[in-house]
Amino acid sequence: MNDRGRWIGAGVVAFIASAAIAAPVLAPNDPNASGIDMLALPNATHWLGTDDLGRDVLSRVIHGARASLAIGFGAALVAALIGVPVGLVAGTLRGSIDVALAALIDMFIALPGLVLALIITVMVGANLRNLILVLGVVMWPPVARLVRGQALAIREALFIEAARATGGKPLWIIRRHVWPNVLPVVGAQFSISVSAAIFTSSSLSFLGLGISPPTADWGGMVRAGYDYLAINPCISLAPGAAVSLTVMGFYLIGKSFR
Repeated sequence: MNDRGRWIGAGVVAFIASAAIAAPVLAPNDPNASGIDMLALPNATHWLGTDDLGRDVLSRVIHGARASLAIGFGAALVAALIGVPVGLVAGTLRGSIDVALAALIDMFIALPGLVLALIITVMVGANLRNLILVLGVVMWPPVARLVRGQALAIREALFIEAARATGGKPLWIIRRHVWPNVLPVVGAQFSISVSAAIFTSSSLSFLGLGISPPTADWGGMVRAGYDYLAINPCISLAPGAAVSLTVMGFYLIGKSFR
């Protein structure tokens, strides 16, 4: 089952990533070009219809993959850059350092992530760079807790005791022995972090705190089509399905390895 989920997830992610890379070629129309044919139902010219400004929905869904993947990978990378060192230090070192860092991790985990992201986004403003940084800051505690848990188990191993007995310094032990054994878990968590960042960024866009228009963004498209579900449901359903499919793909990859 793990192998099957891994390949299904990899296929989905490869499909979405390929669409994002080839968006200028695959998109049948300019995603930001308005037209007089507004709120049109799916037809031969516009396969998913048009939105309230006459823009082609399919083209905007394809181009929206670029922003979502950029936010997902960027936020997961920021979360890893913060959470991995904190978790390694907390899990490998003993005493007051471990206690202080563990308390810090638990404090951030206790905060509701989406609410915290909302507050910070309102303060710093909503754009691609800020969304990546905000989501990375919000998501680092789970990464740090996972790494710390793995490091706690590894530091009791005999080869770690042998490294200490031969005079190995803490940073050398972390780099040479702990980090290589934690890396597979970090890779699995990275994939799950990407899916969480895409879902959270879409939620922020739905609430009006995402990427500014007219840039195509899946969450913003879902919100824009909310008032026209009875006329052309594809305006909201198509980007919503893209979010669900992408999140599922990354989640299956992460869970299969984890």
